[in-house]
Amino acid sequence: MILRLLHRLLEIFLHLERRLEQPYLRPAFNAVFRTPLALAATWLINVRRSREPLALAEETPLPGEEEAAQTMIDEMRRHLARDFPRGGFERAGNTKTHGLVRGELQIHEGLPDALRRGLFETPATYRCWVRFSGPGPHIEPDINDVGFGSISVKVMGVPGEKLWDDEKRTQDFTAVCTPTFVTPDVKANARLQYWSRRHLPVFYFLDPREPHLLDFVMQGLWNETQTNPLGQTYYSCVPYLMGPGQAMQYSFWPMTKVSKWIPGLPFHPADNYLRDNMVRTLDRTDVEFELRVQLQADPFLMPIENNAVLWPTRLSPRVPVATLRIPRQSFDHPDQFAFTRNLRFNPWHCLPDHRPLGNQSRARKRMYDELAAFRQKMNGVGHVEPTGDEVFGANTDETRTSDPVA
Repeated sequence: MILRLLHRLLEIFLHLERRLEQPYLRPAFNAVFRTPLALAATWLINVRRSREPLALAEETPLPGEEEAAQTMIDEMRRHLARDFPRGGFERAGNTKTHGLVRGELQIHEGLPDALRRGLFETPATYRCWVRFSGPGPHIEPDINDVGFGSISVKVMGVPGEKLWDDEKRTQDFTAVCTPTFVTPDVKANARLQYWSRRHLPVFYFLDPREPHLLDFVMQGLWNETQTNPLGQTYYSCVPYLMGPGQAMQYSFWPMTKVSKWIPGLPFHPADNYLRDNMVRTLDRTDVEFELRVQLQADPFLMPIENNAVLWPTRLSPRVPVATLRIPRQSFDHPDQFAFTRNLRFNPWHCLPDHRPLGNQSRARKRMYDELAAFRQKMNGVGHVEPTGDEVFGANTDETRTSDPVA
């Protein structure tokens, strides 16, 4: 009871702060303090880590990671069963859908040899489904979330063998608004799920027996009042292969100026103002993101198995490799939102050249698949690989992206 009271007081403070930090306080704080504080926190994290003689892109299995992955799956399944009715199950993480939109991914020409791997080997244009979402594990008014957003991009019509064979022609990219992951490894993630199912997630960071204060700082530097999902930067947080012997992280950078005004702020914003801002934006303009890749240059400072460490851009800059274009469109038909529940976004839907790396990605292989199957079973639907030809209700005449060029 004491923990719940303390947690509730922290939530009240957070909700108040979220209503007051935009549009002036937080942007000014970010401009002055975010980078130096992030560098200081990263240095402190690295001081506590041990150096190991590792090669670039080398993985080192974490003892007990299979047990930790099972704990995560069990905790999330219990959470879903308690919070959602049969037929209305949502995802256990990145739960609230702000919008599922059509897009196209245009692979750039003239990339350096080191970046011409896998999907980026040949200039081409692919159709995509792009999902923007909030944190979960609940669906609540946007202003009451933890200041976190995510993007999931399902690239369709991709030829070649895939690592996860429930889909034959897709390549998925998933990213969030923080450049480091909320937990350093899968064991810590299992502990977070323990606290989250009990509706006390803050105590994962503040538990005196095993505190994660530096992770709390890093997340807090980027968790802020979300304004418009179409104007947010998103980071993969975890590494992937970029061809044999190369590891990368990727990120999506907004290239279109969009409105970030929140009607009704500070005390009366609409429950779904993020979706409303997406609707207003795509009613009047196309939107573009730049997909950038950062290659691993140092096995210690840019680790594979610890995802709480910010990879330094001074060692390896983020290089543009593709453009994600989202044309003007209508996307808020109920059937389109229902379709979103049936999609499986899984980073293991990928070409072998982009295999996910690290213990948290290895845990995702099972977790994403089992929880997606559980969600679809409880909703009474089967899994269907999308093609981009789907049409929903009154959206028959909506803007279509171009056909893919393989």
